[in-house]
Amino acid sequence: MQGINRVILTGRMTADPVLRKTNTDKSVASFTVAVDRRSGQGGNQTADFINCVVWNAAAENVARYMRKGSLVAVDGRIQTRKYQDNQGNNRTAFEVVCDNVVFLETRNSQANASSSSHSVQTPANEPAYPEDDYSGLDVSTDDLPF
Repeated sequence: MQGINRVILTGRMTADPVLRKTNTDKSVASFTVAVDRRSGQGGNQTADFINCVVWNAAAENVARYMRKGSLVAVDGRIQTRKYQDNQGNNRTAFEVVCDNVVFLETRNSQANASSSSHSVQTPANEPAYPEDDYSGLDVSTDDLPF
């Protein structure tokens, strides 16, 4: 029997996406999404910070139109990556490789949001998709989806 590896998340970007190019000139964008979660018996709210990556034209669109605080939905699969850090320790990274990234806010709702200084201008008829970054998370309560 074959397993199912599918993830659908909604949340806010914790930082601007980072766009890079591979040696073969493929675009890859990375970003982190803060996702609301209730925990404990009291139902206290907390957030999970999920690393995401997206490739090719979708990566370029995410980097072009998304910013810290943007509300997004991602659809993809969980992937693990093994690497060695600078001290030679073996590490494992978990990330969502996005097949689709959907912008969940309109231009008007972003312009009217009093707590957000980030504006995402998505042109009509152009699909958009996002990415993720592992370093330097600067998250304030204004960036969290709750």
